[in-house]
Amino acid sequence: MKKNVIVSLADSNYFDLLNELIDSIKHFDKNNTTAICILDAGLEKEQVSKLSSKVDEIKSAEWDIQVSSIKVRGKEWLKSQVSRAFLPKYFPNYDKYLWIDCDAWVNDWGTIDLYFKACENGKLGITQTLGPGYRIMSKVNWLFGKIAIIKSQNFKHAISSKIGIEKARKLAFAPHVNIGVFSLEKNSNCWDVWQKNLDTTLKSGKIFGSEGLAINMSIYIDNVETEFLPLNCNWIASNLLPKFDEKNHTFVEPYLPNNKIGIMHLAAGIWDDKKDMRIDSSVKIQIKTLENKNVSKSLRFGH
Repeated sequence: MKKNVIVSLADSNYFDLLNELIDSIKHFDKNNTTAICILDAGLEKEQVSKLSSKVDEIKSAEWDIQVSSIKVRGKEWLKSQVSRAFLPKYFPNYDKYLWIDCDAWVNDWGTIDLYFKACENGKLGITQTLGPGYRIMSKVNWLFGKIAIIKSQNFKHAISSKIGIEKARKLAFAPHVNIGVFSLEKNSNCWDVWQKNLDTTLKSGKIFGSEGLAINMSIYIDNVETEFLPLNCNWIASNLLPKFDEKNHTFVEPYLPNNKIGIMHLAAGIWDDKKDMRIDSSVKIQIKTLENKNVSKSLRFGH
């Protein structure tokens, strides 16, 4: 009986990315000890059929917290902003859960082991989006040269969700955590805290980003016990491009000691000539190699 599970979600538009994520997991021999489960947020029947032979379970995602029908009309994929906070409800037969967004893929199995280790004893395993080479962490508008209007991601979402100015201030300069990759044990109290905060953020704020704001609230306001993992465990390429190690044929961090990328995440897209690599698999970009050469590469798995 498999005790650990990797879960993701997609609609029909992101099927190819989801399929690549699954292939990247199954690329490693150790995948046999870990289940793969999928939440269906609008996949086509043929797509579900193709996935069914590669994964352990597929279930339809639901609106686990009631949301205005006006907000969600024609946007079933937004269920990902809610259902990921209820994974034990969908797939109750596992002890540890690792969520990976479908626009990410696994480059190093050691990172999978690390996430499952990080969530032991009820802790949340997650990565902050800051590290060497990050130039800007918050956007600020300056008035009269000295008065600042804060536009950090946490603060902006907190204000629009009307969670209260004191809570918003606590989040204003807290290092943002990306909810696209996280791990939790089945019995962790973080699920309850997160769901409570998510219910709050969904009442007034936009659906997109609500789950991220809720988990940031859980960490920085409710102080859920958290194991912060290194940046290479959830490498958001749109924030900072990796380098390519030609000798070992793998992506690595761009700064010494050039650690191997564990999970490559294409959140916000990788764009070239107004084309998003997530949608168009032919898109390639110029990145540096460890030998300081420029090479044209796709950051998608298998491309």
